Amino acid sequence: MRLSHFWNRMYEQFGETYAESLARDYVIDALGSRTVQQALADGIGAKEVWRAVCDTFDLPSTVR
Repeated sequence: MRLSHFWNRMYEQFGETYAESLARDYVIDALGSRTVQQALADGIGAKEVWRAVCDTFDLPSTVR
């Protein structure tokens, strides 16, 4: 998954402002207790991060 596709999905699901806040501030256990931004900066792939977001926020299977 490309990073631009990841962000498009984040914006679609959470809205642009909340998606950016969530990525910056919300710590996700499945990402090693990191935020989305930290995980991406540490080299975790966008697809893996997206799956963690989907699981954490119980997003529908149609967007996974």
